[in-house]
Amino acid sequence: MPASLDEVVHLLDLEKLEEGLYRGSQPAQSDLVRVFGGQVAAQALMAAQNTVPDDRFVHSMHVYFILGGDPSIPIVYDVENVRDGRSFMTRRVAARQHGEIIFYMTASFQVDEPGWDHQDAMPPVPSPDESISLGDLVAQTGEKAAERWKREWSSFDIRYVGDNRPEDDPQRALVPAVQRLWFRADGTLPASRPLHNAAFAYISDLSLLGASLVPHGVVIGSPRVKPASLDHTIWFHRPIAADQWLLYDQTSPSASGARGLSTARVFSLDGTLVATVAQEGLIRRVDG
Repeated sequence: MPASLDEVVHLLDLEKLEEGLYRGSQPAQSDLVRVFGGQVAAQALMAAQNTVPDDRFVHSMHVYFILGGDPSIPIVYDVENVRDGRSFMTRRVAARQHGEIIFYMTASFQVDEPGWDHQDAMPPVPSPDESISLGDLVAQTGEKAAERWKREWSSFDIRYVGDNRPEDDPQRALVPAVQRLWFRADGTLPASRPLHNAAFAYISDLSLLGASLVPHGVVIGSPRVKPASLDHTIWFHRPIAADQWLLYDQTSPSASGARGLSTARVFSLDGTLVATVAQEGLIRRVDG
């Protein structure tokens, strides 16, 4: 994955092949055996955004991860114009590699307009300055893990707030799973609302599935679990600044059938609810 924010921006600058057809590049260096799902989602969103007028902004995107992407070759994004209305536009994007569809996304865009307004309150949490860097937590597991984290994920600053993992009291497993992070792009992004939306989509896939493992005392990187994103949905409520602190307030209502479901509210530092995210993923148990 990109080690710098500049490389993230480069990944989101797609090559236009023809109308509705784009090609996305891969990170120059990565140890990942599959393309990071957030990268595919972000590039697909950029492809769709490139086909709508400047006054239409994404308010929802729904994606399916069908096959693991090959990080050694580019990804081609084919944008289908489903509908153009006066207020809403709909696009469907197919991502292809090796002649196969690896990913589908449907996204809806709307002009900004006034209306009723309400939101949930942000929960009381420690500030980003009071929270520990996720990279520092990873470093506690060993030097190799720290180097890999720095190489793959240092384009975003991620701070761990905490969870309700049942470490000492098994009864805590009965409490709905909660996991919270602060995150922001590690640098300043260009002043482009579509780019900020795509950068947010990129990082939104990193930690969400891990919330579904909290009640079971397992972390997402454990050898005891084989994880993979299956689908991912984002509802964009209000403009997002992806280079400013965002609270990822994650919960998991259910896990069954080797799948975990996680949902999250996303708040800006001032308490504004900017997005809601949901994801179901594979959390296959590995015994032995």
